[in-house]
Amino acid sequence: MHTKTKNNNWALITGASSGFGEEFARQYAAQGHSLVLVARRKDRLESLAESLRSNYQVEVIVEGVDLSDLESVRQLHQRVQERGITIDVLINNAGYGLQGGFQDANLNDALGMVQLDIESLTAVTHLFAADMRAKGSGKILLVSSLLAHVAVESFAVYAAAKAYVLRLGEALHREMKKDGITVTTLCPGLSDTGFAAAAQMHVTPLLKLLMMKPQPVVKAGIRALNAGRISVVPGLPNKFMALFIWASPRWLHQAVFAQVMSPKPISKIQGGKAS
Repeated sequence: MHTKTKNNNWALITGASSGFGEEFARQYAAQGHSLVLVARRKDRLESLAESLRSNYQVEVIVEGVDLSDLESVRQLHQRVQERGITIDVLINNAGYGLQGGFQDANLNDALGMVQLDIESLTAVTHLFAADMRAKGSGKILLVSSLLAHVAVESFAVYAAAKAYVLRLGEALHREMKKDGITVTTLCPGLSDTGFAAAAQMHVTPLLKLLMMKPQPVVKAGIRALNAGRISVVPGLPNKFMALFIWASPRWLHQAVFAQVMSPKPISKIQGGKAS
């Protein structure tokens, strides 16, 4: 059993029922933070909350919320306010992705990614940042993706949505600094969180080799947020890929990523410069 001194700070974590969200909950609980855990799967949240209370003696509130519904997001914010809680750390982690051709995907699935990854993330950030602004302090971590840096065949909508998250975070990093709020964007590569299975993703041997565990990814995100960094790409291979994207023409890095992430056999790279 772990014992930590409570620091009276509240962290709200979306998508906390599994993957990065669950790991954020564990690491913040280990630091003594009180927690508001948010996800659709309330049964899994309750199980996690019970474990965190037992192991770390922290206060944990569970909120079973469908974040893709904006009215539910507003009601979540209202319930937190009614409890007299001001969120000190917001981990905006909930997201949704699917691999597949744009025209092959169901339209509702594509729009679901836009709704959760863009619209709902924006709403959660806006509502809780207003409370932080009123008290003059706060920390916000937006969870994006390495794919935010590159347009990826078969991940068109997801990569575009995560690019929005990255650019939003970069802009808010500067905009909210004057209000005492730190905004950092975390851009992980493929990680062992269950995302690949949920996204119906074909994991190539190379991707499997590069896959990170969630613990170091989350640790890197928390460290970057506490240091006030604008963004972070965890893991040396992922940093190298981000540098490659930055340094190479679009036709090249788009073609490379398409081959690396495709279930098809690798063939000769062909392409032309993008505008």
